[in-house]
Amino acid sequence: MSELRYDPVRKTWVIIATERGMRPTHIQRPETPLHAVSRAVCPFCPGNEGRTPPEILAIRNPGTQPNSPGWKVRVIPNKFPALTIESPQKRYGKGIYDVVSGFGAHEVIVETPNDQEQMADFTIAHMRDVFSVFRDRLADLMKDHRFRYIMIFKNYGSEAGATLCHSHSQIIAIPVTPSLVTVELNSVRDYYMRKERCMMCDIIHQELEDGERIVINEERFVVFAPFASSFPFELRIAPKTHNHDFSVLDEDHLQHFAAVVKETLLRLRKVLNDPPYNFILHTAPPVTRRPGKPEYWTSISSDYHWHLELIPRMTMIAGFEWGTGFQINPTSPEDAARFLREAEI
Repeated sequence: MSELRYDPVRKTWVIIATERGMRPTHIQRPETPLHAVSRAVCPFCPGNEGRTPPEILAIRNPGTQPNSPGWKVRVIPNKFPALTIESPQKRYGKGIYDVVSGFGAHEVIVETPNDQEQMADFTIAHMRDVFSVFRDRLADLMKDHRFRYIMIFKNYGSEAGATLCHSHSQIIAIPVTPSLVTVELNSVRDYYMRKERCMMCDIIHQELEDGERIVINEERFVVFAPFASSFPFELRIAPKTHNHDFSVLDEDHLQHFAAVVKETLLRLRKVLNDPPYNFILHTAPPVTRRPGKPEYWTSISSDYHWHLELIPRMTMIAGFEWGTGFQINPTSPEDAARFLREAEI
């Protein structure tokens, strides 16, 4: 059974998930191209629905039955979860150490029935369907007050952590607030308390004014390379209008978001020759008030601003980075934005 363990020196949580040691990594060796996985083996291809746990949610063609072909987007429990909803929620100490049982949720969003297309290939309508599933699953999981944070992310390419080429993303809901999220929440809260303004709104205003790190300036969204980018071609995609919670995104913003993400992925494909990447959806945590921790919730609707973080995997994290927490980025965000902005797609 998995468990979360707290490192009191670094103030970070780690999931010890021994069950994931049984994952079928033999299906995809690191040296084998991801596209080599056959449809007969791939559990995400239509006709193989019996190879996965029963679906939680699906966008389907009319008249088709659950757990059968005919779906457009499909959500299933991860067969090899890092955390499980069936685990009892327990918090306890082991001497000096803090432990939380491996309670949580781990889901897979199979984004398309076509194993030959990747997210950059999706139509805007299909991309919108995928993001509507993100929104709906997030809204549903947020109803469970035991969850402290819910993360949606995508690993594209073996270098980014993908083990199957069939386009998919994941959701993990956890019973603790991750350390990096805590830093982010505290930073935007402190900024708001000092200035009564959203930090991300001010960043967006600054970036639009400067212009040199802007990749896309669309009616509803902006795409930019962060001023202190940790990685080459790192990007942020954020709504221009303040909104802290992706789960309440309206249809108009969902449509524009789909178009902007597609264009961003096409620009990355053009400039970087279809790089591996990770993206992470940063959205406000469930706003259930926690005894003794009111600071997370008092101003979150005003101080937090959801956004998508997109990181092409162009460099390795080596000894200096691990030892210091510093990243060495060989490409300035200004150059990265210019290359992407000027790309013909």
